[in-house]
Amino acid sequence: MPELKTYVGFISHAWNYHDDYKRLTELLAAAPNFRFRNSSVPRTDPIPTPITRPKLVAALDEQIRITNVVLILAGMYAAHSDWIQTEIAIANKYQKPIIGIAPWGQQLLPIAVQTAAKEIVRWNTDSIVTAIRKHAL
Repeated sequence: MPELKTYVGFISHAWNYHDDYKRLTELLAAAPNFRFRNSSVPRTDPIPTPITRPKLVAALDEQIRITNVVLILAGMYAAHSDWIQTEIAIANKYQKPIIGIAPWGQQLLPIAVQTAAKEIVRWNTDSIVTAIRKHAL
């Protein structure tokens, strides 16, 4: 059997919604015949302080630069996050494909995510993995 490709992805998320982030990382880790390496920084392992906005932007830039794909948890909180807008801009700078992931039962999605995403998928392992395989560089 050929070796599985390891997809490197950045998961855009708000730390206030860490449970969604954690569920997504667990979902990707448990997906059969799929390998995913997460380049984003979780709330449990933040960038060392003191951190300034320019330092954080530089760290985000490096985390996104090395990826094959950017995943955005597309809750409506994303519509009010300057950071998610910054992450979208960095992904665009490096021409990284963006996949929006709609939270369970959510109908409305931020326009910024709808506009930037190659595809919007629902919270379903097969849909997310298929979109990553389809769009990742």
